[in-house]
Amino acid sequence: MAINVGPGNRGRGARGVAALSEINVTPFVDVALVLLIIFMITARAMDSGIEVDVPKTRTVAATTKELPVVTINKAGEIFLGNNPINLNLLVDSIHQRYPGQTAVYIKADRQTTMDVGLQVMSVLGNAKFGINVVTELEDQSRRR
Repeated sequence: MAINVGPGNRGRGARGVAALSEINVTPFVDVALVLLIIFMITARAMDSGIEVDVPKTRTVAATTKELPVVTINKAGEIFLGNNPINLNLLVDSIHQRYPGQTAVYIKADRQTTMDVGLQVMSVLGNAKFGINVVTELEDQSRRR
C-alpha cells in the first residue's frame, strides 16, 4: 500500500493525481490538415471540365443560377456536363438528370461551326428550354 506524503490534496480525489488543465490540440491539427488536403484536391477537380474558348462580348450579365451546361467543343461534339451526348438524346437526358429544369447554359467554342450551335439551340428551344449563352468579357485594354 502506497501513501502520498506530498503537500496536501493536489488534484482529484484522494489519490493525489493532478487535474489535466491543458487541451490536447494534436487531434484538432490532424483533422484540420486532412480537411486542408481534401479541399486542395477537390478544388482542382471542381475547376476541371471541357476546355472551350468561348466568344468575347462587350457586356456580360453575371448570374448565379445553377443550370445544366451543354458544351460544344471546336470539333462539334456535344456534352451534357462532362459526358458526351447525342443531339437526339439531349432533351431526354436533361429531363432525367435535372428534373424540373426549364433553362440551360450553352457553352460553345468560338471555332465551332454555327450549324452545330443552331441545331442545339433549335432542339432545346423546341423543348421549351430557356437558353443562356456563356460568353467572356472582352478585354477593354485592347479595344479602342
